[in-house]
Amino acid sequence: MNGALKAMFFTAAGMLIGAGAMSLPKLAEVLSPEQPLVIPTTKVKRGDVAFSVTANGQLQGGNSRMLTAPMTGAYQLILTDLRKSGDIVKKGDVVAQFDITDESFRLRESEGDLAEADQSVLLVRYDALAREEELNYELIRARGNLKLAQIDMEANPLRSAISAKQVTITLEGAQHLLAKLEHDYPDRKASTNASVALQEAARERSKMLAETARRNIETMTLKAPADGYINVERNANTNYYATGAVVAPYQMGDQVRAGMAVAQIPDLANWEVVALIAEQDRGHLSESQAAEIKVVALPGKKFHGRIASLGGTTGPPWDRRVECKLSLQDPSPELRPGMSTRIVITMETLKNALWLPAQAVFERDGRTFVYNKAESGFLVKDVQLVRRSESQVVVKGLKEGDEIALASPDQKEKKKSGGTDNAAKAVAK
Repeated sequence: MNGALKAMFFTAAGMLIGAGAMSLPKLAEVLSPEQPLVIPTTKVKRGDVAFSVTANGQLQGGNSRMLTAPMTGAYQLILTDLRKSGDIVKKGDVVAQFDITDESFRLRESEGDLAEADQSVLLVRYDALAREEELNYELIRARGNLKLAQIDMEANPLRSAISAKQVTITLEGAQHLLAKLEHDYPDRKASTNASVALQEAARERSKMLAETARRNIETMTLKAPADGYINVERNANTNYYATGAVVAPYQMGDQVRAGMAVAQIPDLANWEVVALIAEQDRGHLSESQAAEIKVVALPGKKFHGRIASLGGTTGPPWDRRVECKLSLQDPSPELRPGMSTRIVITMETLKNALWLPAQAVFERDGRTFVYNKAESGFLVKDVQLVRRSESQVVVKGLKEGDEIALASPDQKEKKKSGGTDNAAKAVAK
């Protein structure tokens, strides 16, 4: 009897649990009713709309004196000494020093070659003088022999035929010898002079190499061209780049390619801000255009500047940028080179224009449209885009006060229905 009661008890409990599980979805629907679909909206406004360009920049002294690695013929130079950023220097103070070991060796080698070349030039010159004296002696002797032969020739009528013939032959030989010596004299002297010139050219080459090495050693010591602060440049002499990575400034032991900037001495009487502007905004900027500048390290202060120059476009295809330099109009004593800045350049202001937040305007299949709220829902309405910025758009085709969706209703509807409905179902009839 007890066994039958237990079986009935467990059967009844199982039925109750099953019934409760089946009723849970309905209970969840009762407790959590479906929330109505809410689309954020905004209204079309009329007013003056200012379009501006914003960018991050870096403060530096205007007309900075750049200190660059010398062009010594070496591809890489090694820094053996370097002052720190922010150090105050006077004109002529040493800012950076490169390793001069190789140039010192070249200088000693060239000076040794120059000393040897000086001795060679002296030896060749003395040899040339000896040869010239020898040539002159041969000419004098040949002229003397010719004169004697001519005297003997005058006595021929008194001699026998054989003796006269011998004198004639001697005279002719003396004449031929003198003529040959006089003919060869310029060539032999030119050959001697050429030997001297060759040795002198070798000496000039050694002298030039020594002067070049001495000049290279001097240029490998970078000195401050004027009083001011030192701003050490960042070491871009690397083949490794990563998004968000910070490139460290140069320090002792770093290798520097010839011609690269190592440091600069800013002109603190003329401040500049250097910023990279998006390529699409380049056509809206021009020199002397006004800008508002905020220095991160000086919160609450606003500075004013104007565009001084616009450089070329650089950067990868997906992030093309234009270098923009702005002159600071109202500098402050607490400014320092390298401070981060935020600049705002007002490009133009459209008066009495209809405008919306930028996220309210959609573009698809060559159309520009908005979702205009009506009594029955949201209607797609084409508009004409006049001007667009990061946050605002000026449009035509709407009326002031029209209520416009800030999000696409069809995407909201798709999310609600699991993505089975199309855009036509999202827009109310």
